[in-house]
Amino acid sequence: MTIKVGDTLPAATLTQATAEGPKPVKTEDFFKGRTVALFAVPGAFTPTCSAKHVPGFKQLGPDLKAKGVDEIACLSVNDAFVMRAWGEDQAVGDDIIMLADGNGDFTTALGLEMDGSKFGMGKRSQRYSMIVKDGVVKELNVEQGGEFRVSAADYLLAQL
Repeated sequence: MTIKVGDTLPAATLTQATAEGPKPVKTEDFFKGRTVALFAVPGAFTPTCSAKHVPGFKQLGPDLKAKGVDEIACLSVNDAFVMRAWGEDQAVGDDIIMLADGNGDFTTALGLEMDGSKFGMGKRSQRYSMIVKDGVVKELNVEQGGEFRVSAADYLLAQL
């Protein structure tokens, strides 16, 4: 079953690469007591994700925060080291937290997985964005296959 507006995010452990090494990030702790703009991509370093998705959230980050977003996070079914390297490549600094869902457990629990096998990518996340307040989904924007519109930063900003 796919997560929907009004649902509480499932408990899962994601990973963030830090200077001290991989750090587990429990979803219940990460989303607790704050408003998070979460966007997910099919893969780090992929064309649309690198040319449009991350840059849009980086550019509009101050506007999102001015509208009450406490944290912006990018999620992908990649390992934490790839997510860190991609964050460095995109120069996100502390503006966007790069979260790895290495085995896709969180993505599967959300019901937002996709099969990218025909592209040699295996199980991945669909492209989406959401506003999460204190662990509860307030907005959810899932793209149709191959599209990039409703998960964009400007679309999410307009929902705040």
